[in-house]
Amino acid sequence: MHTYALLILPAFNRVYGESATRLTRSELAVFGSRALTAEVADIGDTVIGGVPYVTFRTSAPLPEADVALLSNLSSVYALFGVEGELLRPLTMRPLDRLSSDLITIQKYAGKTNEHFTKLLLNVTVLASDFGLGERLSVFDPLCGRGTTLNQALMYGYDAAGTDVDGKDFDAYVAFVKRWMKDKRLKHTAELVPVRRERALVGRRLNIAFAVTKEAYKAGDLQHLSVVHADTLKARSFFKPRSFHAVVTDAPYGVQHGSRGGGGLSRSPLDLIAKAAPVWIELLRPGGALGVSWNTYGGSREELASILAGHGLEVQDYPGFEHRVDQAIVRDVMVARKPA
Repeated sequence: MHTYALLILPAFNRVYGESATRLTRSELAVFGSRALTAEVADIGDTVIGGVPYVTFRTSAPLPEADVALLSNLSSVYALFGVEGELLRPLTMRPLDRLSSDLITIQKYAGKTNEHFTKLLLNVTVLASDFGLGERLSVFDPLCGRGTTLNQALMYGYDAAGTDVDGKDFDAYVAFVKRWMKDKRLKHTAELVPVRRERALVGRRLNIAFAVTKEAYKAGDLQHLSVVHADTLKARSFFKPRSFHAVVTDAPYGVQHGSRGGGGLSRSPLDLIAKAAPVWIELLRPGGALGVSWNTYGGSREELASILAGHGLEVQDYPGFEHRVDQAIVRDVMVARKPA
């Protein structure tokens, strides 16, 4: 057997940091069952030199392709082969193609931890028929100030989102346009009103960019599209079967209240029940929907029933429940749309 150790990134959020090792074990289990060619066993955690690591074993050495995949674990800092009392570093090859400050620079109350956002995107894509390293298109129907969108862009994906909060939309538009300019990325950006039958139904930001001038000239572009509108109307802005993955962090009760269908709701499940048919219509066959939610607003069984009732195949993803604060215990559910 071959033993490996994952060094975990320190988390600036103390509460999330306390859960990071356990969440990494669960995330690694998904990678092992869905993506790696090597069979992963004996996932656990240990302390080496006073520092916590997640450890696992394989019957054969990890091939380079598996090391590259594991480089994208949400909280991993380094990967080592364990050789007796020594650690041999393995070369990391993450998908990230943009500067990390796209993810970290924004600071505001209620921001989803960026490590968790990456985890949710990872396990959702791995449940789909598409590979993590493919050129994908991701939709966040409750995108807020764009943490999920930014992580998708980091991976080289196209990203799209809707949000009903005008302040969040304006803040994200200002941030991402400024970021593109500061990084001197060749791009086009347009902010346009969207009208249906002469009535204003939303505002839309469209950005096309490339990581190099040569790629831009060759037409090798990434696309970002964000709409200020109710998620229940997303079908008015995006074509059916447009996205390989739908990934979102559902509202947490009153502070991040959902207004699906009128009135402020304490339960994220009320919104998901109304919005799920719209989101699923936008999802490609073989694609996956991943959602995190506050379990105080609805049980795992209730959410699974909603998604299964709309024809999705709910995945068995245990071990992702964790506390965010006194009023929020967050969990993850992923479901696949049959091909």
